[in-house]
Amino acid sequence: MSTAQPGGTRQALLRHLLRGGPQGADVESLCGALRISHNAVRQHLTAALAAGLVEHAPARATGGRPQSRYRLTVAGQERFPRNYGLIAGALLEAVSDRLGSNATKDLLTDLGGALGRADPIDPARPDAEIADALADRLQRAGYEAVPTLRGGQAQVEAFNCVFHAIARENADVCRFDIAFLEAASGRRIQHAECIVRGGHVCRFLIGHSPPPQR
Repeated sequence: MSTAQPGGTRQALLRHLLRGGPQGADVESLCGALRISHNAVRQHLTAALAAGLVEHAPARATGGRPQSRYRLTVAGQERFPRNYGLIAGALLEAVSDRLGSNATKDLLTDLGGALGRADPIDPARPDAEIADALADRLQRAGYEAVPTLRGGQAQVEAFNCVFHAIARENADVCRFDIAFLEAASGRRIQHAECIVRGGHVCRFLIGHSPPPQR
């Protein structure tokens, strides 16, 4: 019987299902891989199903009673780390080498703008509602962000930077964030504080005028 901690066993189960691909795995193979009982496997599967990490896979014909199989959902696959920072940094460096600094800035601005316009906010909404909506969009992009009101001005504070490692090498990455927020809100955004430049947060002030034409 395994002596692994519950959290470790859960992750091991997800890893085994990941390796099983779209066909997934059945309870018997999970018992063998994890060295735990059928009941323990079913308990972990029940919890993973409830959490949306695992789903039922098509049963495989065996000549007898079809065996239930399980596979990872997209949410389950996202539990495994990906070094996007390393890949994104290498891509950005390659783009800059080939296109030059100015073209790279334009590319980051265009990309942020395109993503922002894909989920727009009515710029006529009250400032506080826009701040709340922008914070929600940043949350979905991987930021820990909250809407705030300081000195009567609506703002969004992000406590982490998803591009931190890249931005330390190339501050132009911040253009993506600004373009994204301006395109989403239809408002001018001021990047008043930046974590990479020594700030405690990334602070975005929401203006009343529309963003400049790019």
